[in-house]
Amino acid sequence: MQESKLKNYLLLHLIVFIWGFTAILGALINLDAIPLVWYRMSLAVIFIVLYFIFRKKSFKVDKKGLVKFFVTGVVIALHWVFFFKAIKVSNVSVALVTMSTGAFFGALIEPVFFRRRIKSLEIVLGLVVIFGLYIIFNFESQYQLGIFYALISSFLSALFAVLNGLFIKKYTAEIISLYQLFFGVLCITIYLLVTNSFSVAFFNISTSDWMYLLLLSSICTAYAFIASVQVMKYISPYTVMLTVNLEPIYAIILALFIFGDKEKMNPEFYFGAFIVLFVVLLNGIIKNKTVIRNKLKEKAVRKK
Repeated sequence: MQESKLKNYLLLHLIVFIWGFTAILGALINLDAIPLVWYRMSLAVIFIVLYFIFRKKSFKVDKKGLVKFFVTGVVIALHWVFFFKAIKVSNVSVALVTMSTGAFFGALIEPVFFRRRIKSLEIVLGLVVIFGLYIIFNFESQYQLGIFYALISSFLSALFAVLNGLFIKKYTAEIISLYQLFFGVLCITIYLLVTNSFSVAFFNISTSDWMYLLLLSSICTAYAFIASVQVMKYISPYTVMLTVNLEPIYAIILALFIFGDKEKMNPEFYFGAFIVLFVVLLNGIIKNKTVIRNKLKEKAVRKK
């Protein structure tokens, strides 16, 4: 049992490392954001379909589910487009630190869908995060557009996560992922057709870019998703939450090694980044303690 837990914990770190590497690949691939997302989602759909066939899983889903997955497929597609746009116009470090604000966008969006009050603590922590971003924005003015794109991406990511929190109660994670990716790439395909963006140049991709795209769509998208679902069966949500917060740290360290001077920032950036990441981590710890406290209370009530 202990050996299995350790194995899955190490696998979780590998998954988080892979997620962080996604941003690195986005910077390495010589494609604009929209074509990059189109290739990523298209290839990921193929890999997940192959997974379904191999595992003999059913593709069936009800009509209401298809409508839900269509809407969220568009959301996830836009999320990735703005995410890679942020990397292209700034760098990996700026994009990922700004993306860490997703937890606080989620804190504002979640009450709307789950019909609960916004907690004052979440507002306070959110304001501290804004202060951290202000420091970055003020001292790294050349990356303002990248920060703006990353904030949009972060908001869409939070919206996507909250909606999936509703869907997971009825549908499997594999079904949700497959149809969201499919509808996302379908919408991008329609956009590319309408704007006459499909051309010989669109499909003229270098060998290195093909290698990076295959790695991005298979390992960083299809595999990481399926593996993350599997890991959560053995590891507590608290451990998962703490580990996932290491993603921007892994990615920033990787980016410094791979891109060198392009990723070196002013000391003020790292101060602002520390504030953002620390508050995100603190928020996760506080929320987890609240969940544990509520569960203990429920158990105590049941015993009575």
